[in-house]
Amino acid sequence: MDILKALQNEFDLKKEHIENIISLLDEGATIPFIARYRKERTGAADDRVLREFSERLAYLRNLEERRERVKNLITESGNITDDISAAIAAASSLSELDDIYRPFRPKRRTRASVAREKGLEPLANIIWEQKLNINIEEAAKDFVRPENEIFTIEDAISGAKDIVAEIISDDANIRNSIRKIFQSSGELVSKAADPKKESVYEIYYDFSEPVKKIAPHRVLAINRGEKEEFLSVKIVVPEDEILRRINKKINAGNKYADAAISECAEDACRRLIFPSIERETRAALTETAEDGAVRLFGENLRQLLLSPPIKGKTILAFDPGYRTGCKLACVNEYGDVLYTGVVYCTPPQNKTEESFKILEPIVEKFNVDIIAVGNGTASRETESFVCSLIKKIKFK
Repeated sequence: MDILKALQNEFDLKKEHIENIISLLDEGATIPFIARYRKERTGAADDRVLREFSERLAYLRNLEERRERVKNLITESGNITDDISAAIAAASSLSELDDIYRPFRPKRRTRASVAREKGLEPLANIIWEQKLNINIEEAAKDFVRPENEIFTIEDAISGAKDIVAEIISDDANIRNSIRKIFQSSGELVSKAADPKKESVYEIYYDFSEPVKKIAPHRVLAINRGEKEEFLSVKIVVPEDEILRRINKKINAGNKYADAAISECAEDACRRLIFPSIERETRAALTETAEDGAVRLFGENLRQLLLSPPIKGKTILAFDPGYRTGCKLACVNEYGDVLYTGVVYCTPPQNKTEESFKILEPIVEKFNVDIIAVGNGTASRETESFVCSLIKKIKFK
């Protein structure tokens, strides 16, 4: 993946500005520093855009590192194929890469691994490949081995089904299709852990809303209620419809094997896939909700900062600076922004007369009552200029 091109497609920034932002971030510059002091190198990107850019850059770099690592691990295991290489190259998210790597990942001891240790993988392959033209019970007779703790035909078939269920669970295409159903058709459902117990979460004691529509603040409230043990939460999906779709994909019309495959698919979904995808979906909901909360807080703060600073007064404010000039904002008695701009009245430009010509009509046009100068870099020089400005023009 070309990270630079991907960022160009996602952000409304020129290529040179994207390269500059990446360079500044790699040098260790902070978002506030870049937003305030490196405007000419970023196309005047604000801190919100820069923060989103930084997070996306980190994700894409992590994705590329993970892509290379997954390919190397599968290659080292001797299982790499052209199809797997193509799938790895085409993966656009970490979850897709994890799905591809899942079948080759070293596993903890599971029911399927125990069955493999008992020598039941050949029977599992017979069921999975659906090439059997005889009754499965007949094929399972050869795998009854008391020395391996397989005492009956039922034991052999049960162990083989555990292996097939894990094969289904590790299938990247199946997992991805189920993930999409969770996102499109799932409902976040919350119930009261104790209906008689009073709490601030009572509106969520019997609540459900589609995953794709639920408001971020509801997600965060439900998470808090669950953490404080007032709520039990789950994502409900049309399980029967999911199983029908999966069976349609994997069954080959073999009357002896299809029933067993369907049982394995149901076990794989309910025991292995659904819990995993549910955790993943809820994590994604929480991340989106938290990002939304931060954006909402920023917007509320913006409105607060843009409220009238002094009742009944129109204010011209200076944000002092040297190289990048003094940033200006004129706000009326209602908090409306009347004007924004930049003057270069401080070193090294020292464009004093030009700044006078810009500011004099602004002060007169908007009947400015107060001029405010910010503290910090270049504030003394800016204050000196403002004093000259006041003397030069008719100021109320």
